[in-house]
Amino acid sequence: MTRFITLAIVAVCTLAAAAAARQQPVFRGSGDAVQVFATVTDGDGRLVTTLTRDDFELRDEGKPQPITLFDNSPRPIRLIVMLDVSGSMEGNLPLLRAAAQQLFTRLRPDDRARVGSFGHTVTISKEFTWNPDELRRALPDTIAPDAPTPLWRAIDEAMAAFTGEGDERRVVLVLSDGKDSGPISFRQKTVSQVDVIERACADDVMVYAIGMGSRGARRTLPGIGPGWLQAALMADLPDPGLARVAEETGGGYLEIRGGQDLAAAFARVADELHSQYLLGFVPPKRDGKVHDLEVRVGQRGMKPRARKSYVAPKA
Repeated sequence: MTRFITLAIVAVCTLAAAAAARQQPVFRGSGDAVQVFATVTDGDGRLVTTLTRDDFELRDEGKPQPITLFDNSPRPIRLIVMLDVSGSMEGNLPLLRAAAQQLFTRLRPDDRARVGSFGHTVTISKEFTWNPDELRRALPDTIAPDAPTPLWRAIDEAMAAFTGEGDERRVVLVLSDGKDSGPISFRQKTVSQVDVIERACADDVMVYAIGMGSRGARRTLPGIGPGWLQAALMADLPDPGLARVAEETGGGYLEIRGGQDLAAAFARVADELHSQYLLGFVPPKRDGKVHDLEVRVGQRGMKPRARKSYVAPKA
């Protein structure tokens, strides 16, 4: 009888261990932990979703910090999709609408999103919603041929639209084909790429960016003169600052070239957002200053992507 009970206990323990192996443990730390979302890919660019806390290292100003928070289960997001409706995007409108609708179908029930656009004006739908029909109705249906590209202002206003939201992850996904054109009017303050990065750091916003080639009306190439060839070659390329903003904030940057699938790029972003690791640590200094942040992975061939800095809380 005793031997039977012992065998039963061993069997129960074995089943429990197997269940625990299927579900990664969630480590919870103190409420003042700095949260860091990390995406990990392998050498072929495929998402890696099976790492444990011991595979990661967090560094604040180059010094390793104990990881007090770890979770690799899908977590809800607050997403604002900002779509470029400048004149050069005119030929891309059907493609843009179809790809955005594919993105909406990939949202989880606990995700919420808003839709914005930027051209002559910057507009953002009024409420966060999960309803694909409501999001579809917010998509732009026309593009003015002479509309500019207020890229940095659009991202800045999207980040401002998170005011009053809860603790869910804040993400801006921006699609654009051109360079920032500056303020829409003389009354507006200029917003730069540096301003966007600094605000994203302070407000803990992750920026994903998709750059694509223009398909608008044929534009006149710059005349012969110093730098005219470089200007001509760069005319139909997205703003090079988009990749930098995405890198600094922990998002991703994808560039769509002729023949590539925009819907697949949107789907890739959705998959990444639902496959990220949540890491956390207690900040060693409470000085209210910007601190350099680095996420490392011990396994060879793995490439982590996370925000590069954070603003420490004040004592």
